[in-house]
Amino acid sequence: MSSAPTVLHSEVASLYVDHHQWLQSWLRKKVGNAFDAADLAQSTFLRLLVADDVGRIAEPRAYLTTIARNLLVNQVRRRAIEQAYLEALAHLPEPAAPPPEVRLMVLETLVEIDRRLDGLPAAAKQAFLLAQLEGLSHAEIAAELSISVSTVKRHLAKAAMRCFFPE
Repeated sequence: MSSAPTVLHSEVASLYVDHHQWLQSWLRKKVGNAFDAADLAQSTFLRLLVADDVGRIAEPRAYLTTIARNLLVNQVRRRAIEQAYLEALAHLPEPAAPPPEVRLMVLETLVEIDRRLDGLPAAAKQAFLLAQLEGLSHAEIAAELSISVSTVKRHLAKAAMRCFFPE
């Protein structure tokens, strides 16, 4: 058995002991409650267990803050997507509302699509969503966004590459 996992775990444990309380306090100020702060702090340290550069961290607090901030941004985005989805469901008649397990699958899919589209220009995201969710044609999307059909095609190709062939 290799000693690499033992060394990694020892380095993460050392960082945890030295910085966990500070990170959790920093997060509590950002999110406004101890429960989310504790979850985000734990998730931050879990990320360290799969990182390959833990032994080379020169500024542990800056490193931990960067990971925690990214996790917080992801959490805020996920909650915004979840809230929008729940609001859309609230407008459906009761018999048309999907069961909880389907809701969860749809929510997870929406979050993943959002993650994959992250970094694309707003027009590309919008074109993709109009095509996929509204079923609009290229010409309809072009008219809606006031762009050319060829630009719509480029946007859809970029978005499709991100969704169907993630990095």
